[in-house]
Amino acid sequence: MTKSIKAAEQAHLDDVVAKIRVEEGKQSQTIERSEHDQADIKQNFYNDVNIKTDSYEGMMETGLSVRQQQQMLDERQNSWQHATKQLSTLKKLEKNAYFARLDFHEHGEPATETIYIGLSSFSDSPDHFLIYDWRAPISSIYYDGGLGNVTYQTPDGQQAVNVKLKRQLMIEDGQIVTVYDTDEAVGDSMLLEVLDEKSDTKMKSIVTTIQKEQNTIIRDTSSDLLFVQGAAGSGKTSSVLQRVAYLLYRYRGNLTAGQVILFSPNQLFNDYINQVLPELGEQNMVQMTYYQYASYRLPHMQVETLQQRFETENTPAMAKITKLEGSLAFFKAVTAYGSHLEQADMRFRNITLNGEVLIPRDKIKEIYYSFNENYHLGNRLSATKESLIKILNRKVAAEMRSKWVEDAVQDLSREELNDFYGNQPREFKNGDEEFKFLARKIVMKRLGAARTQIVRNRFLSINMQYAHFLRHVPDLVHLEKYGISRDDWDAAVEAKLAAIKDRHISLTTVSAYMYLHDLMTGRKGQREIRFVFLDEIQDYNAFQLAFLKFSFPQARFTMLGDLNQAIFTKENSHTLIGELETLFDPEKTRVVQLTKSYRSTQQITDFTKEILVNGEAVTAFDRQGDLPNLAVTADFESAVDQVVDQLAMNDSDRDTTAIIGKTLAECDRLTQALKARGEHVTLIRTENQRLAPGVIVVPSFLAKGLEFDAVIVWNANAANYQREDERQLLYTICSRAMHELTIVAVGELSPLLTRVDQSLYTVNEAAV
Repeated sequence: MTKSIKAAEQAHLDDVVAKIRVEEGKQSQTIERSEHDQADIKQNFYNDVNIKTDSYEGMMETGLSVRQQQQMLDERQNSWQHATKQLSTLKKLEKNAYFARLDFHEHGEPATETIYIGLSSFSDSPDHFLIYDWRAPISSIYYDGGLGNVTYQTPDGQQAVNVKLKRQLMIEDGQIVTVYDTDEAVGDSMLLEVLDEKSDTKMKSIVTTIQKEQNTIIRDTSSDLLFVQGAAGSGKTSSVLQRVAYLLYRYRGNLTAGQVILFSPNQLFNDYINQVLPELGEQNMVQMTYYQYASYRLPHMQVETLQQRFETENTPAMAKITKLEGSLAFFKAVTAYGSHLEQADMRFRNITLNGEVLIPRDKIKEIYYSFNENYHLGNRLSATKESLIKILNRKVAAEMRSKWVEDAVQDLSREELNDFYGNQPREFKNGDEEFKFLARKIVMKRLGAARTQIVRNRFLSINMQYAHFLRHVPDLVHLEKYGISRDDWDAAVEAKLAAIKDRHISLTTVSAYMYLHDLMTGRKGQREIRFVFLDEIQDYNAFQLAFLKFSFPQARFTMLGDLNQAIFTKENSHTLIGELETLFDPEKTRVVQLTKSYRSTQQITDFTKEILVNGEAVTAFDRQGDLPNLAVTADFESAVDQVVDQLAMNDSDRDTTAIIGKTLAECDRLTQALKARGEHVTLIRTENQRLAPGVIVVPSFLAKGLEFDAVIVWNANAANYQREDERQLLYTICSRAMHELTIVAVGELSPLLTRVDQSLYTVNEAAV
C-alpha cells in the first residue's frame, strides 16, 4: 500500500476525529447542564411546591405541583442518560472510528459514493453520515460480497450496487496502523492480525472480521429456527452475540434486551462473554443456564449441578432410561397424561386450618370434575378456585355468628381497631353494623391461611401427581422399544421419588416435572420473550428443547453448537436435527454450517479433528504454529514436572494458560501439587467463579465455549479416556487451545489418541 493512500486515509480520519471531539464537547455540556438543572429543581422543590392539605382542592393543587416537578426531573434525567450514553460511544469512536471503507456506485446515481463502517453511526448533520453502524443494511456489502455487482437487503427490498473498492483499516488510538485493499468479504491478512492477538479473560467483539456465513446468521430475520452447526472455534458464539446486537438495532423501539434470553453452558461462560454487548453499545440480554432456569422455577428443590451430572456413573439400564426421558416420545407421553387429567386422576390435598380439615380433597375432586369436557386444565383449575372461594365465604358468614367472634370483638385493643379500620371512614348506621364489619375482619384474618392455600394452588400436589405419572409411564410408552424392563423402570421410579421426597431432582427428570406442573396449572409460558438463544445445543435433549419451545411460545429460536462436542448427550446428539424438524416448521427453519475453525493454529486444528471418528466437517484456517506436544510419564510427580516446564515456556511467551483435567478431584490434586512447587495457579471449582488472570486449572465440564492461548490437557491416559463415547469430550478439551497444545499422560496414553497420525504431533522424549 503506497504511503500516499495511507496519508490520505489518515487525513480523512483526522477530520472525522476532530468532528467527533466537537460532538463530545456538546454532549459534555448537555450532561453538565442536566446535572445542574436537576440540582436546581431538587433545591427549589420546597420553595416552589406549596403543601396544602386543609381541603380537597388544596390537596389536588399540591399533587399537580409535585407531579409537574417530577416530570421536569424525569426530562432532565432522560437527557442526562442519553447524553452519557452518546459520550461513551463517541469516546470509543475517537480511538477507533471505523474499520472499513466502501466505494460503490448505485444504479441511476451520477457519482460513486464512499462510506466508512464502524461500531456505531456518526453524522455531523441529520443526513450526512461520516460513519455507518456495522449493522446498517448498507454495511452488509462489506461482509457479504466481493468487488463488482452486489445486492443487499434494505427495509424497502433488495438494492443493487457496483462495489468499486473495499478497503480495511486497522486503527489504534486515532492512528492508522495498516490499510488493506481486498476483493474478499474480510481479507485473510486482517483476520490473521486479529487472531494472532493474545487471549484474555473476557471475550472480545470482532465485528471487523465477520465472515460471509457469520453475516448470514447475524442478519437472519425470517427463520423461526436458525440452527448453526459450527466447528470448535468457528465463531458461533461471537456471531450469535453480534446477532443479538443486530436484532436490538433492527427492532429498536419494539425489542428490548429483556425480551432476549441466552441459555449458555455454564455461569463461567456467561462471565466470559458479558463484555461483548456493552462493547457494541447494547445492554446485555438475560443470560442463564438450564440449571439456573430450573432452580429459579423450583426454589424448594435442589437441582442436580453440572458437576454432579458429569460425575454420575450410569448403569447400562439407567442410560436407557435417561435416553427415554430425554426423548420427544416422553414429552408426548407427559402431554397425553395431561389430557387424561381432564377426565380423571388429578391428585388433591385437603384444605386445612390449624390442623383441621376445612374442605376435604373428595369435595375438591367432585368440584374439579363437575365441569364439562370443554374445560381444559387451566380453565378447570380457575373455576375450581372460584367455587372454593365461595365455599370459604359461606364459612365466613356462618363463623361470624360464633361466640368466639363476639368475644374477640369485645377484646380488641385500640391498636387492633386502628389496624382493622385502616383508611376507611368510621361511619356506621348503628352498633350492629360496626360489629358485623369487625366480626368479618376477624374471621377473614383467621381464614386467611385457607384462602392462601386456594389462591396458590396448594390443594394440588405436583409430587403426588408426578409419582402417579411415572408409575403409569408403561401404559403410555412401549418400554421394550427402548430396551427397558418393567423391573428396571419400577426401580428407577422409586429412586427418583425418594430423591424428590428429599427435595433433590436430576437434570434429566426436572424438565418433565416442570412441564407436568405447567400443564396442571394451565401455565402458558413467558409470552413476552421474543428471541431465545441456545448455546452448546448438543448437550440438550429433545425433551428440553420441546419444553423450552412450550415455555417461550412467542419466541424465535437460534440454536448453535458443535455435534462433535457432546459431553452429556453423546451419541444422541446426532439425532437432534431430525427431532428439531418435528418441532419447527421446516419452511421456517434454516441450517447454517460453519466448518472453518479460526480459533486454533492449523497444526492444532489438524490434530484435534483426527481424534474424531465420523465427526462433522472441520477445516483449519491457514495460521501457522507449533505442533501439539505429547508427554507420557511413568508417574504422577514426573507428569507434574512436565506441567511446570510447560508453564515456564508459556510464561516466556506471555500466553494465558488453562490446564484442563477430566474431573474436579483430579484438578484439585494437581493444583495442590503445583502450589507445593511454588506455581501461582487458580483452581476453578464451580461455574460461579470468575475467570482469573494467569494460569487456571479447570475441570472439563466447565471448559465449554472458552478459549486460551495455551492448553495443557492433564492426564489424558488410558484410565481417564478409554470409552468411545469420551472422544467428543477429549476433542472439546483439546480444541480450547489457540496457539499451544500440550498433552500430559501418566502411564499409558489414551487409546482415543492412537488413531492420530504421528506426523501431527511431537513427543517429548525426556518424559518417556
